[in-house]
Amino acid sequence: MGLNLRNAIIHNVSGNSQEEFKDTIVDAIQSGEEKMLPGLGVLFEVYWQNASPQEQSVVLEKLENVLK
Repeated sequence: MGLNLRNAIIHNVSGNSQEEFKDTIVDAIQSGEEKMLPGLGVLFEVYWQNASPQEQSVVLEKLENVLK
């Protein structure tokens, strides 16, 4: 089931513009609904898998700093 959810989320956002991605992320955060977390997780997973080691390092550093 998890794989189907992941694929459905990817299918739903494939081809989105930067503005549409931003709207999706902002809406998910502002709504505060737990049901939005899997979608954000899938977006982060796709980003992480395609990020360079340097980009991953920047993300890890930012997370470390904001979650101290």
